[in-house]
Amino acid sequence: MKNVDDLIDSASELAARGLSRGEIADELNVSRETASWLVERAGGTATPVDEEPAGGPQDVHVDWSNIGEAGARLNAIGMALADALREHSHDVDLIVGVEKAGVPLATAVSNELKTDLATYTPRKHQWEEGDIENLGGSFSRNFASVEDRECFLVDDTITSGTTISETVDAIRDAGGKPVACGVLVDKQGIADVDDVPLESLFQVIRVGNDD
Repeated sequence: MKNVDDLIDSASELAARGLSRGEIADELNVSRETASWLVERAGGTATPVDEEPAGGPQDVHVDWSNIGEAGARLNAIGMALADALREHSHDVDLIVGVEKAGVPLATAVSNELKTDLATYTPRKHQWEEGDIENLGGSFSRNFASVEDRECFLVDDTITSGTTISETVDAIRDAGGKPVACGVLVDKQGIADVDDVPLESLFQVIRVGNDD
């Protein structure tokens, strides 16, 4: 399990490789705000992390690399997520994976359900600082089109919910119909995304007072 110092080191390494803060958030499965805080800590501050009164942003780090590094485990998780999504429809013939980490999961789900595959790159991958609303996401032309298709949306982790909501909107704007969303971990405990039902294999629930 990574501690805060490990995450700061990881953020520093990713930033040195040229990843945007949005991409760092995606790689570490934390919010954009947490990613910014980690990168800033990596630059050096006077107060040690464990002595900082606020303790940094309130977030939960999810490390599922034990699954992602093994194809057999990833396929098993894909089967479980596909089984959950089947509850909503047996007619869907397209899976939309959210870049980056959601795509391997989506591929495993697509293989299990014998569907086509589309991928969406959210705008957070371009985000460094400033207003993210001025940025835009995109569907890859190397994969299937969502136009006039009913689809399941697959991602790895819901942190704030903004990325999966953006993807639902993008599918609708492109002429597709999102039937249900499936994720490995939901850190928000939500039942639906913009009226699209959500299935998660795990929910992270914070217990206690943060004050």
